[in-house]
Amino acid sequence: MRTGAFWQENVVYQIYPRSFQDSNGDGVGDLRGIIGRLDYLRTLGVGIVWLSPVYESPNDDNGYDISDYEAIMEQFGTMADWEELLAGLHVRGIKLVMDLVVNHSSDEHRWFGESRKSKDNPYRDYYIWRPGKPDGREPNNWTSFFGGSAWQYDEATDEFYLHLFSKKQPDLNWDNPKLRREVYDMMKFWLDKGIDGFRMDVINCISKADGLPSAGEDRYAWGGDFFLCGPRLEEYLKEMNEQVLSRYDAMTVGEMPGVTPEQAAAYTDPANKEVNMVFQFETMDIDSGEGGKWNVKPWKLADLKAVTGKWQNGLNGRGWNSLYLNNHDQPRMVSRFGNDTVYRKESAKLLATFLHTQQGTPYIYQGEEIGMTNIRLPKLEDYRDIETLNFYRDATGQWGWTHERAMEAIYAKGRDNARTPMQWDAGPQAGFTTGRPWLPVNPNYPEINAEEALRDPDSIFHYYRTLIALRKQHPILIYGDYRILLEEHEQIYAYTRSWQGETWLVLLNFSDGAASAKLPPELPAGGELEPIVCNYPDSDAARREDVRLRPYEALVLKLA
Repeated sequence: MRTGAFWQENVVYQIYPRSFQDSNGDGVGDLRGIIGRLDYLRTLGVGIVWLSPVYESPNDDNGYDISDYEAIMEQFGTMADWEELLAGLHVRGIKLVMDLVVNHSSDEHRWFGESRKSKDNPYRDYYIWRPGKPDGREPNNWTSFFGGSAWQYDEATDEFYLHLFSKKQPDLNWDNPKLRREVYDMMKFWLDKGIDGFRMDVINCISKADGLPSAGEDRYAWGGDFFLCGPRLEEYLKEMNEQVLSRYDAMTVGEMPGVTPEQAAAYTDPANKEVNMVFQFETMDIDSGEGGKWNVKPWKLADLKAVTGKWQNGLNGRGWNSLYLNNHDQPRMVSRFGNDTVYRKESAKLLATFLHTQQGTPYIYQGEEIGMTNIRLPKLEDYRDIETLNFYRDATGQWGWTHERAMEAIYAKGRDNARTPMQWDAGPQAGFTTGRPWLPVNPNYPEINAEEALRDPDSIFHYYRTLIALRKQHPILIYGDYRILLEEHEQIYAYTRSWQGETWLVLLNFSDGAASAKLPPELPAGGELEPIVCNYPDSDAARREDVRLRPYEALVLKLA
């Protein structure tokens, strides 16, 4: 049934402000730079912008360590600049979603400064403090997402504080109702300013298991079972909805590593009043070997089919999917899931077709729409990401990896792949800045840039425009049921979308060779297949019985 919610019927575009557009030559993207590019977003056709953090921050984790939730980072501009950005988006019919980073704050936040002063400070219980064990070891054996212990000793009070990420990102104590009220007041501050919702950073980490038990007997171990989708998560999400979100027409998407379709169906079920969507990570893990993301293994189309089907079917009629293949924390999708050399254009368009023809809300990460690729920076010193640098330290130290092996993993999975500056034109520094960029520009910018993409009618950019327009014109792409075909085929991913008596067929060749297959006879009766969109200039789609696809060819067909 069609609901008409704006977050279902629009495509989201993520802006990573540090890398989008610099307006003052300091090498760092800023709010005025974004303001100058709003017509580009309108041309693309997106209806929602997700703006990664622009709050006051010491930038240990590029803005995801917030020291003042109600102030704008000076490097990005002023509150007046932000207000102009919001107005500029709204006048163009584009909504604004802000990052909500409340699993942790910066250690430079006023709350934490008070919290560490003494054990009886009124703010002490805003964070998670524990005494060490009798032998001086940490309170438990959890490791952080960024490597090393998740606990940091603080001499002032002779206790440890928990940090699931950097030691400069102490975890907030959501068991404290005063802390929760502070968060809700901050959310109202931004919603009253006119924003249209929140992307909730690692929101399923906010509830930790009672007693903070260790994970097994090892000296250090991953403790995700005790802080991912914890015992009070739904209670907190319902309270947040009741206290804040229910009073606004606001969109919410919760980043939830480790979430299952069954859990997500509950969190996103409208009747439960928790969140509208979640970001799941199963798709992002299909090329992760034993030990996690840095142990890269070849991914298989069968794995992509299995994960996609699990989420499409698991949430159908119950909740709502977020559709993405890259963001600021993931490598570039055309380098990871496509072919970023010979078939860059074709495979980028194929991946876009895949995302925009499923049930859910598609998310575009800046530069994806022009086919930006991963980067191989020549020296470790060129990298800026804290996760990447910590990985290299651990890999070449305690894990015994060679420099070469660690760098290959960074080239494949490092977060800076997605953070290189947006490639606007073929001029100096790709038109991103007149100064020295904070992170090097990808050297392929003379060939891959927005100016060239806008000029070329067959570009990836214009293909995205077509897909976005199709979703607006044909509700079947938004609400239609998903059904996989040719499940065992090793090259072709085929599925149908069906809605109100209509069926569309999606055919995707995820390989750099020609592929063919016979269509199954159980497709709905009908003779001709009407081409809707194809990523090659010409389409030979008239035959019904068999399918012949060129390398990375994507076809969307209506069953007439």
